[in-house]
Amino acid sequence: MSKDDMETIQETIYEILRDILDIEKKDIQLETFLIRDLDAESIDLLELAVSINQQFNITVNEDELFLRKLRLFLETDSLDNPEKILQEKYPFLTSERITQILEDLADGPVLKVKDIIHYVSYTR
Repeated sequence: MSKDDMETIQETIYEILRDILDIEKKDIQLETFLIRDLDAESIDLLELAVSINQQFNITVNEDELFLRKLRLFLETDSLDNPEKILQEKYPFLTSERITQILEDLADGPVLKVKDIIHYVSYTR
């Protein structure tokens, strides 16, 4: 995917988040946590999934997009190689991002704006 395509996806996701969460553009960065920083709630995530489906004409798997089963996968699968497990379950995440997620789990929900952008890019 070209840099222009990624920028278009990013701007569209930012616009969707601004509309749903009623926030300013300055409040949204790639590293922004959806739940921790933007206080997104479950109804907001549902609206986000619907908007992504409409804007990008893709079928959204909410469990994947919102990393809903992440902790479950880590609890039920062998923890010998959690990076490998998460890479298989979430192929749109980079290995660097997976490492960040594993380091950050104790602090709460780990979904960031960049994860949504990568999901859309991967799914298209």
